[in-house]
Amino acid sequence: MTKITIKKNQDNILSVVCDGHTGYGVEGEDIVCSAISSIVQTAALGIMMVAFVNAEIKRDDKNAYFEIILPKKLSDEQMHDCQVILKTMLCGISDLREEYSDFIELEVQNVY
Repeated sequence: MTKITIKKNQDNILSVVCDGHTGYGVEGEDIVCSAISSIVQTAALGIMMVAFVNAEIKRDDKNAYFEIILPKKLSDEQMHDCQVILKTMLCGISDLREEYSDFIELEVQNVY
């Protein structure tokens, strides 16, 4: 099962962690794992190449781990752009989880 943890402060997403293979299919041919990976990695690319934010990215393909951490200091425009990207990512993950809930755990944590 893939565990996805999203940390928010009020309405702003601050970080995303995806951990573990879904177990839906054979590793390397798992469509659910591929879908999650595509959604989250596209969000990371959007943050870096569209919003021009140097987010901290941690990736370990062997252990199926991917993390995005936004910098603490962002302009209002950068934060807005990142939130549009990350909230769109959350919509995609939530939709995927509805269909494959036995393989995806989604936790949204409010941190202050």
